[in-house]
Amino acid sequence: MALVSLRRRIILCKPQIRKTMAAKQNFCSAVTCGKKLVNGVDLYYEQTGKGKHALLLLPGALGNSRTDFGPQIKLLNKERFTVVGWDPRGYGQSRPPNRDFPADFFHRDAKDAVDLMKTLGFSQFSLLGWSDGGITAMIAAATNPNLIHRLVVWGANSFVSKQDMELYNAVRDISKWSARMRQPMEQVYGAEVFAKTWEAWVVGISEFGKRPEGNICMDLLPLITSPTLIIHGEKDPMVPGIHPQYLHEHIKGSRLHLMPEGKHNLHLRYAAEFNKLVEDFLED
Repeated sequence: MALVSLRRRIILCKPQIRKTMAAKQNFCSAVTCGKKLVNGVDLYYEQTGKGKHALLLLPGALGNSRTDFGPQIKLLNKERFTVVGWDPRGYGQSRPPNRDFPADFFHRDAKDAVDLMKTLGFSQFSLLGWSDGGITAMIAAATNPNLIHRLVVWGANSFVSKQDMELYNAVRDISKWSARMRQPMEQVYGAEVFAKTWEAWVVGISEFGKRPEGNICMDLLPLITSPTLIIHGEKDPMVPGIHPQYLHEHIKGSRLHLMPEGKHNLHLRYAAEFNKLVEDFLED
């Protein structure tokens, strides 16, 4: 769940219309930008690099490829990898439709992600999932073992605990956020849509807390056969350390890498270290 880390998201778009258009044109000159019709929705994606190893970047709650993965799209090795970022349905530029959060929204995102990569012509690929995107990535890996080459997740959890519920409720009211925290998402969605979508997300994720053991995808973890790297920032204020430990214990053969100074947005704050760690794992 990309929550407090919103304040540190990388914003590539400028508020002025002319600057926004220029930034988009410059970005798309180096990155292929477009939409593909997948499962009845036009999904926005960005693709760069020419490596044989394809990677899909899965963003956090309300996030998109540009707000959540600027340093990865820009800096991951383009000779070794083909990097694809996407906006899940209802997020970023994959609108319409407006985002909703039915009971199966993580599974729906997982199916959309896999089917997008198939539509783009990739028969096998690796997944890099942050926060909500990490949950989606684990579900995709568990349900598509023959398609997912390797899996990297960070800031993710497979269940919702009482402590998690307290953290969600603490950030539920965006009127209590600082302007700096709200601005990135308000630039993407507008203030009113962002407020409504965030409220809907909190309600949606909270529903998992009512399930036995708060289960999101606990039952699927033993089905993940792809080599898996779990990264966790030991100063992450939104995802307690019990979560990466649980993932490590229940995903067979997984590796756990702790970053002592890392917070929820460790891939942005420590992009060079993160990118090298991921590249080395993917090529191991």
